[in-house]
Amino acid sequence: MILTWSFSAPLYPGLFNAKYLTRVRAVETFAGMTRSPLKPRPEDPTAVALGDRAMDNLRFIRRTIERGAAFTAVPGWGGVGMGLSALVAAALAARQSAGGPWLTVWLVEAAVASAIGFVAIQRKARRAEVPLLSGTGRKVFLSFLPPAVAGLALTVALAAAGSFAVLPAMWLLLYGAAVITAGTYSVKAVPLMGLGFMGLGAAALLAPSSWGDLLMAVGFGGLHIVFGTIIARRHGG
Repeated sequence: MILTWSFSAPLYPGLFNAKYLTRVRAVETFAGMTRSPLKPRPEDPTAVALGDRAMDNLRFIRRTIERGAAFTAVPGWGGVGMGLSALVAAALAARQSAGGPWLTVWLVEAAVASAIGFVAIQRKARRAEVPLLSGTGRKVFLSFLPPAVAGLALTVALAAAGSFAVLPAMWLLLYGAAVITAGTYSVKAVPLMGLGFMGLGAAALLAPSSWGDLLMAVGFGGLHIVFGTIIARRHGG
């Protein structure tokens, strides 16, 4: 038996090496199969690449949700406060003489209402963790801004021309347009309120000029209070 092995090994070196290599490869294949493909080696560079890709996908999904979500940081109780200040301004403006004194009352009211609205929307957005200058908040601001700027420019021009009687209709119409365009990205109550303002603005164009303060009290006062209360109850303040 010993002689047979000693003579057969040198006579068949290729067969001996083939069997040895086959066994080695079988062991390596078995070891590779037992290694889990779901857990890459720490030194594998694809692990880092997959992690970065997953984070990019999460960021994309978050941006998409933010863009598609409605802007819910509309100030409900802040709108009520704006409406109450408008009622006070309408009562004061009705006692003023036409022209500069009357215009001054409403310009002061515009500044006060803007301050109330800004503080209220900032607090609600912070509480709801909604960004104001990015995503849907940015779209709301940019949609509201053009009609507001147009209203300011026309106010200066009409006041310089002495056409004060046209101002109530113009303010109601352009403010309603601003609310409708901004409300496209907000809750349903906002564009509905804008339609109410535009309806009152159209009525002011046809009504006597003496109705100006009354129509603005209904619009800037009443509509803000009614819709502000609805928004506060349905959308958290």
